[in-house]
Amino acid sequence: MNRNRRLIMGAGLSAVATMAFARGEKHRALRDVSDVADVRTTSRASEALALWPSGRMPGGNGPTGPEHVSAKGSVTNVSHPRMNVYRPRKANGTAVLVISGGGYRHIELGSESGPACRWLQSLGVTAFELVYRLPGEGWVRTAPLQDGQRAMRVIRTAAASFGIDAQRVGVLGFSAGGHLAGMTAVTSHIDRYAPIDTTDTLSSKPNFAGLIYPVLSLVPPFDNTETRRQLIGEHPSLAEAIEFSVDRQVTATSPPTFLAQAKDDPVSPVDNSLMMFNALRKNDVLAEMHIFQAGGHGWGMGQPGSLVHAWPALFETWAVYNKLIPGVLA
Repeated sequence: MNRNRRLIMGAGLSAVATMAFARGEKHRALRDVSDVADVRTTSRASEALALWPSGRMPGGNGPTGPEHVSAKGSVTNVSHPRMNVYRPRKANGTAVLVISGGGYRHIELGSESGPACRWLQSLGVTAFELVYRLPGEGWVRTAPLQDGQRAMRVIRTAAASFGIDAQRVGVLGFSAGGHLAGMTAVTSHIDRYAPIDTTDTLSSKPNFAGLIYPVLSLVPPFDNTETRRQLIGEHPSLAEAIEFSVDRQVTATSPPTFLAQAKDDPVSPVDNSLMMFNALRKNDVLAEMHIFQAGGHGWGMGQPGSLVHAWPALFETWAVYNKLIPGVLA
């Protein structure tokens, strides 16, 4: 792939590392980008962790009947939010909460979080795939945000048993899952539910975030998304739109963040990532952004031969450089 065709904007990555990657030189932290596809179907989740104790889940009553899973792995009718756990053969101490998109109407486990979890698992990262509640299924609109906060706390509660460093717990989100990941990252100071047990004494703030073709702004003119409609309705006030726009909630205490999006994204305008990067930069938060010339929306891990197929290797390089994932840049 011609690396010069890609616009790369970032902070926190050294010039030496950037030049080495641009020349296609290998380093010990990464496999070749083409190897990413090979881990998509080689392993599965080993177990599931419930987010809430029986009878103590906040946020309304939710749907009845069984959970629905499409042939392609899209999930709806979620009444039992949980995390599917992907344990690596040898845990390296890092954990990542992985969140699929679907416009808060469904959850694309099959095309987004599943492949991403298997890739992270292959790096030695313990991956937690979030199956979260959907606002349109009878829950309060903040139910997915409650699940995001609770998931981070449950991971930290179980850190020792999974061989995880509680100070290396990140979040990775796609599309609307990028919105949920972003809100989890930048609004941890807002308690989305009343504490129910000792797990809720732990921090819900991720140590780092990856936002992939994310929906971040719910403010006009960037509000023509299913994410906005499902989360805050057809006619929200400007104050509501700002409250639920990730880029508007960034502060100097926001975690290091990686952004990747295609310039021709027809669902979430590329302005979402541009505005988020600028907010992070203005607050002096470690950040890196990759805007690809082409790729559209919903590419997950990226098809081999596409420009966007480079993002997993770029994310790993960034994470290793910032000591979020153990490794050596050579």
